[in-house]
Amino acid sequence: MITAEQSEQLRTWFAERLPVDVYESLVSVTADREEITVIGTVPATESVKAFRERTREQRIEVAREAEELYRRKVAWGVRVGEETTLFTHLAVPVMTRLRQSERQVLDTLVAGGVARSRADALAWCVRLVGRNTDTWLTELRDSLDRVQQVRSHGPDVAQDADSRKSGSE
Repeated sequence: MITAEQSEQLRTWFAERLPVDVYESLVSVTADREEITVIGTVPATESVKAFRERTREQRIEVAREAEELYRRKVAWGVRVGEETTLFTHLAVPVMTRLRQSERQVLDTLVAGGVARSRADALAWCVRLVGRNTDTWLTELRDSLDRVQQVRSHGPDVAQDADSRKSGSE
């Protein structure tokens, strides 16, 4: 997870590199360990398909630079009104261990036709939790940012360890 400060730096990096005619406005730049997702609004007179075709080369050029610098894939998307459309983006496998009662939840979703597989059922559960606990998750992310700030102002543990080593030699 990246801090709010890192997120703002990332947003600034993309805002500085994207040509002015790519997006009407930059809505968000989000990142995790594998991927950076850039979303902006398209001009009202342009379709999502036309936007995607018109800006492809420009987005590829910026993505190549970002992928080399940040070591993450870049996904692009657009927002039109309340609807967001993502272009090619990652679906990353996640390994987990579940107890029988947890597997039964997934199996019930599969049997009920809510999901095609346990993996789809787990993704459905994660989306549901994300939607229903958005405020709580936002508060948790904010508190993690505060922890990072406090840590950055604390003692340099690596430097202290190095000085102890050099004193004992």
